[in-house]
Amino acid sequence: MKTAKSEIRSIIARLKKRYPDELRTRLGFRNAWELLVATELSAQSQDAQVNKVTPLLFRKYPKVSSYTRLKPQQLYRYVKTLGLYRNKSKNIIAAANRITSEFNGRVPDSMDKLITIPGVGRKTANVILVNAFEKNEGIAVDTHCITVSNRLFLFNTKNAEKIERSLMEFTPRKEWGNLTHLLIALGRDVCTARRKYCERCVLNDICPSSTVRK
Repeated sequence: MKTAKSEIRSIIARLKKRYPDELRTRLGFRNAWELLVATELSAQSQDAQVNKVTPLLFRKYPKVSSYTRLKPQQLYRYVKTLGLYRNKSKNIIAAANRITSEFNGRVPDSMDKLITIPGVGRKTANVILVNAFEKNEGIAVDTHCITVSNRLFLFNTKNAEKIERSLMEFTPRKEWGNLTHLLIALGRDVCTARRKYCERCVLNDICPSSTVRK
């Protein structure tokens, strides 16, 4: 880790100032179940694409129990524009059955329970915990976070769990959820996987991968 722990506060402060409206997920939801479904649907899909299909889906099936008697094919018409929609449909129904049978129909609010639900790994669990329950139990690491973290903190891995553990070590716990959203915002805006726009980045004077020299 080349970035000192003391620098993370400055990084977070700069990113908060640059992206003040990006401190929550862009996925639309009204409760923890809707967020779980939306997050599962967002795998290899853009949040904007997910937000186009979930309003109709949630109107048709508004509760966890609404999904327990469905077959995956019944969800296809709502989510077929998204990648991996067959597997996602199967997981959503399995998740509803798991939540109904094991958690009395309520999405649990702890990491150890969430990751027992079909389709829910640490990333999805962290998204749910932060955005639905305001709990910081980890840092959700998606593809944007991987790209930005490797450039900003000089990681040399695409392993999301390794990156999460390292980020948690030098980031104040109260900022874990914020860091996720801020790194995603930076990745979407100027630090994309295909190209870096360092001249427009608010961190270009401290990022070791910056092409801007001052």
